[in-house]
Parts: sequence; structure tokens; C-alpha cells
Amino acid sequence: MSEEIGAPHAPQPPAEVTAADVARLAGVGRAAVSNWRRRHADFPKPVGGTETSPSFALPEVEQWLRAQGKLAEVPLRERVWQQISAHPGGAVTALVKAGGALLVVRERPAEWLKVAAAPDERMGELLRPVLDEVLRARLGPGHALDEVPLRPAAPPLLRAAAELAAELGAREAFEFLLGRHLDANPRQYTLTPDGLASLMAALAGPAARTVLDPACGTGTLLRAVSAAGGGAALYAQDSSPELAALTALRLALGGPAPVRAAAADSLRADAFTGEAVDAVLCHPPFNERNWGHEELAYDPRWEYGFPARTESELAWVQHCLAHLREGGTAVLLMPPAVAARRSGRRIRADLLRRGALRAVVGLPAGAAPPYGIPLHLWVLRRPAPQTAPPAGLLLIDGSAAGDGAVEAAWAAYDRTGTVQEVPGTTRVVPVVELLDDDVDLTPARHLPPPAAGGGPAELTAVRQRLTETLDRATRLTPPPAVPPAGAAARPPLTTIGELARAGALELHTGTGAGSGSAPVLTEQDVYAGTAPSGILAAGPDEPVLTAPGDVLVPVVGIASVARVVSEDTAGAVPGRGLVLLRPDPAALDPWFLAGFLRGTAGTRRASSHASTATRLDVRRLRLPRQPLAEQRGYGARFRALAEFEDALRLAGRLGEQLVQGLYDGLSDGKVTPDR
Repeated sequence: MSEEIGAPHAPQPPAEVTAADVARLAGVGRAAVSNWRRRHADFPKPVGGTETSPSFALPEVEQWLRAQGKLAEVPLRERVWQQISAHPGGAVTALVKAGGALLVVRERPAEWLKVAAAPDERMGELLRPVLDEVLRARLGPGHALDEVPLRPAAPPLLRAAAELAAELGAREAFEFLLGRHLDANPRQYTLTPDGLASLMAALAGPAARTVLDPACGTGTLLRAVSAAGGGAALYAQDSSPELAALTALRLALGGPAPVRAAAADSLRADAFTGEAVDAVLCHPPFNERNWGHEELAYDPRWEYGFPARTESELAWVQHCLAHLREGGTAVLLMPPAVAARRSGRRIRADLLRRGALRAVVGLPAGAAPPYGIPLHLWVLRRPAPQTAPPAGLLLIDGSAAGDGAVEAAWAAYDRTGTVQEVPGTTRVVPVVELLDDDVDLTPARHLPPPAAGGGPAELTAVRQRLTETLDRATRLTPPPAVPPAGAAARPPLTTIGELARAGALELHTGTGAGSGSAPVLTEQDVYAGTAPSGILAAGPDEPVLTAPGDVLVPVVGIASVARVVSEDTAGAVPGRGLVLLRPDPAALDPWFLAGFLRGTAGTRRASSHASTATRLDVRRLRLPRQPLAEQRGYGARFRALAEFEDALRLAGRLGEQLVQGLYDGLSDGKVTPDR
């Protein structure tokens, strides 16, 4: 990396932006950008892209937006991101270069100021020795950044990244830029969600001082270890040189722990042979046939059996075990088929007999990609000689138990070898019971769920609640619809965009990210009318929290929904796919606003249709201009409709619970067919 940054600087073409980027800069929808291009002859001409997806020069776009009064100043972070995304060497190359500069800013701030003050043509020459010294100190010799081609140098980008670090901090600046890149390229990376990474780090134990991730990706798992205050040394390896370099920088910027990152296939070319660590965290690639089955047949890592060609995950399991010190812990994210495939049953049996596999946690679908499959966590321990293996395997249904319950169950089992059984959720299954012809370790097979409604007493209580809810729904049933008398003149209409510009309401786009630990209201929560269920992702900004009277609108999907925030759901962070509207109570009644936003005709007019989804442009939604007193009349009626809808929704859930509980009770003998 150092030689490339020291290369002579050549002027770079200006950053290019797409129509979507222009819309983001101006805070409008893409349709507005299309209108500007048609209506304004002086709108910047395309400089690249294609006919259907043109790109424009960022300086020309900024100048035009300012001249039109549509942009006061491009936010610094947006300006830096545009330079990253438009870099001629690619966004990853630009991220690595920016990350190197940020590391110098963090480790040697005084020397960075001297480098940054130099002319562009000398900046690379001055930066090279400083960067070399910082990288050797933090990443060791032969670090992963040497594998990434970094020509040409870009002093303006490096200075902009340092300016962003002065605003956010070096670590936060890199996290923001990396997050934007990952969000813009979701299909290129298989990411481990932050919440799951934190759970895996917790299961590995707070005492782990040396931690390895042999398939590190973007470094999320090791970052979770560092964030928890653990890890005296962090080891990372990935077959992608770009990902290994990004992980090295991310970890070096994240804390003081020494980082060793290598770019190579861990199974074929282990960079840390002979290194024994306290813990291994791994989200390996799934279902790989070309993992090295032929050339690795006599590898000493296959202590528990040579994996079949179709069992690449069991090769990763044994690779992780080979890197553990005696008593060390490994936590791997696994596809559920590994727990039951016949081709892997002998290895699973040996892992159980020798006490290497200690727990299997079944995760709910959607916990990690691929989101439609309920993945598993395997917790393994390298057996110590002369130590008897545990008599049972801990099985947990993570869809029934939250992360805290999973951690508590593992801690109790790890301490005592047993745990209090929770029907359908947690159980220690004797190893001898599992060593049959299948050696099936799927938690759901050994944790039969309790009846949905429990015993007769619980079912009676559900029936009583259902009866009360149905009575309430009957009382809330709207009166017969009455047409207006005569042809009343309809009031003039306005749009959400016009109201926002006039200051009658604030408009915020949900991200589900930020600092702090507030719960997240997801799209599904808004559609279902339930409490916040999401987990806050880390981000540099202070998130906007919901307050009573806010209105939440999902922007993806075909249903028209607008939910008024109550005291119960206040204090949450709006998630991705949501827009938060905060009306000025002196100008807008929130129930009036939410009610008119749910009109089908208005939603259709404000929606655009892609090949796989319908997206709502909230700014185009229309509602009538009315005095506040008249708004409140409509608002009272809309609020009554919402209460009726909530009662129907609750009645539906209680009815399903009662029906399933009776089916379960009758089939397992807890309920008799007699009335």
C-alpha cells in the first residue's frame, strides 16, 4: 500500500453521481430529479452511465442545486462518500486508502497535520514513511493491505476523510463510509448482523484474550469482541484481499488491540498455522463443494474425521478446533442441514463422544442471511486431556428464547454441566440419546414445543380474553356510512412536501442505526401494530426517537398504512423502510394526518412500481387544507377507526391462539373431546 500512496498524483476526473444520489443530496424523491431534467434546460448534462441510468458531475450538480435554492451545502459525509463511490480504482480501493489516512490521523495526529499541509504532488511522498510505520506497529509485517492495488493516489480524498474524522472521529468516519458501501452493494457481501455478532462474542466468553476469525468478511465478529472490551490480540483471515484489508483497518481503528490480518483461503493456506487462541468466531461460507477436499485428504486438522465433499462446514468446524488452546471456545454460524445430513453423522458423533461439541442453538428465521432459513449456532470447546466429556449436549430454541436467555442458559451449562429445562426452549439432552443412526442435532427435533395455549386453565383464559375483545370490537364498530348532503365543495389540497417546507411538520427517514441502545420499530411492527422488535445497529449519529403524536409510514409495499405513535411506542428508533412525520400540533392534528395518508387513491398516486416492489414517495401524499378545528373532527373519527382495527387485530391473534391450543391439547391428551 505504501508505494502506491507515494506514487505521483495525477488529476482525477470529478466525482460522478446518479439521479438517486442527486435526490439524496437535495432531500427529494427520484421523480423530482426526473422532472428537473425535463423542465430545466440548464440542468447538468450526463457525463457517464447509460441512457437509462445516467451519471452527472458532482460539482456541476452542486452548483445547479445551489443556484436553484435547493441546496445550501452538501453535507461533509455526503461529499466524502461521493468521492469514495466515484474513485476510478473502485470504492473498496478508495475505502482502504481513506482508512489508511484515518489510521494515521488517529495514531499520529501531529505528523498527519504536516503531511496534509503539503502540496498534492508531495503529499504521497511525505505520507509514505509515516503510514508504513503505523501499519507495521498496528498490523505487523506482511499485513493484508499489501495485497490491495491502490494506484492512483488521491490527496483530495485523504484530506476529505481526515476532515470527516475531525467531525465524527476516525473510527466513526470509517464505519460510516464502510456502512454506506455495504448498503449500496448488498448482494456482494454476506454480512453477519451486529446483534448476532454480539451474541456470538458473548458465548465465546469475556475472558478470551486472543480471538481468531478465519473467514472474517468485513470483520463484524471481531469488531464485536473489540467493542465488548475483549481481545488482547485479534487474528483475521479471508480469501478476499479487499475484505482482509478492510477488516484490518476496521479493527485497528476500533481499538488498541494488536491486529494480524491475512489474505488467503484459510482451509488451503492457513496463515496462522500453529497459533492457538482462546476463542474462534466464524461465519463460514455455506455449501461449498470446492473447499479443498482432494488436496487436503491427509491434513492433520481432521482429528474428528475427514469431511465429505458436501460437508465443507464440518471442515471449518475442525479448522476452528485446531486453532483453540485446550479449553478454548469456538462459536460458528451454521446452516441447519449440517446438524442432520447423513454424510456428516460420523463426525458429529465423534464431536459428541469426545466432548468437543457443547451446544447447538436454533436461531429464528431472519437472524442472518440467507434470511429465509433458521440457522444454527454451534458452540465448541477443545477438550483437555484427562478430562471427562460432558454427559449431555445443550440444545436451545433461540426463536423462543431471546439473546439474554441464550447467554444465561449457556453460562449455567458451562458452569455446572446442567440447566433448568424450559419446555420447548432449553434442554440438556444426554449424549447417549443422540448417538443413534442419524445423530440428528437439530434443536427442534429434541425440544417439542408446549401446547400453543397451554393446559385447560390457560385455554380458558385465552377464551375469556377473546370474548372480551370481541365485545369491545362490537362496541367500536363504526356507525353506518352517511353520504354528504348536497355537492359540498372539496377543500384545496396540499402535499407532505409542501407542509414540510412550510414548517408544519418535520420529515425524518428511518435507518434503524445510531448511538445508544433504544429499541427499533420495524416495518413489520408498524404493519402488525405491535411493540418495537428491532435491534439498533451501530451508527455515528444520534438517532431520532419517536414521540407521542408522531406518524410512521412504511414506504415499501402495497398496503396503505400510517400509524400514530402512542405513549407505549414512544422512545423507539424508526427502522429502515419507515418515514417519521412529526406534525406541529398548532398546525396539524396527527390523527387527521394519518387518516388521510391511508387513503388508497392518494397512496396509488404517490407510489412508483419497480420489478419487485412498490415504493411510496411520502412527499407526494396529499391531504386537504383545513382549519385545525375541522381537522380534529376528522381526527376523532380516524382515531375511532384505528381503535376498532386494533380490536379486530387482537381478536384475530387470540382466535388463532385458542384454535391452535385446542388442536394441540386434543392431540396430546391435555384436553378431552368432552365439553
